[in-house]
Amino acid sequence: MDKSVILSLANCDWIRNVQNIIITGPTGVGKTYLACAMANRACRMGMSAFYIRLPRLFQEQAIAKADGSYPKLMKKLLKTKVLIIDDLGLAPMAAVERRDLLEVVEDRHGLASTIVTSQIPIEHWHENIRDPTIADAILDRLVHNAHKIFLKGESMRKLRSNLTNNSNEPSGGGGSPRNRVAQWAGTGWRFHRNTQLT
Repeated sequence: MDKSVILSLANCDWIRNVQNIIITGPTGVGKTYLACAMANRACRMGMSAFYIRLPRLFQEQAIAKADGSYPKLMKKLLKTKVLIIDDLGLAPMAAVERRDLLEVVEDRHGLASTIVTSQIPIEHWHENIRDPTIADAILDRLVHNAHKIFLKGESMRKLRSNLTNNSNEPSGGGGSPRNRVAQWAGTGWRFHRNTQLT
């Protein structure tokens, strides 16, 4: 992970320019932490942010359609300056799910910034979405104006498990991506998972 890339995003110009961020990498390397740190930074600068896992977003959309609150939900998602969609690609999308995701992405396109995290590389998103036409539409609105960050390294969950056995984090490179973000960015980027971003 390039330090200069992370620090260049700290001024939040990417939000003012209505750009997106896509963070990919294997499980446990700090994708969600980094996404939420960026959103937390935006909140400190007076901007709104909202975090949701993609499976939960689909659930919320289904519930909202059933109880008549769908327009209210979509308005909330549209008004949010930074929307984090976490865990894209955990499972292949059903037809209604890919249409629902496209609606969110389409509403926000050119108006607000979106951060997407995924374990699968961008070039394999078409396979996950499973409809070439809708996949093209989603990627066109998310990817082409996005900063792309790839994280690699050992799972933080594995490292935490090792720490309970008095094992040290591997030396070199500043440790995990999550630790490096904290080292580089200082107090302004500290993020606690219990922080509410609304």
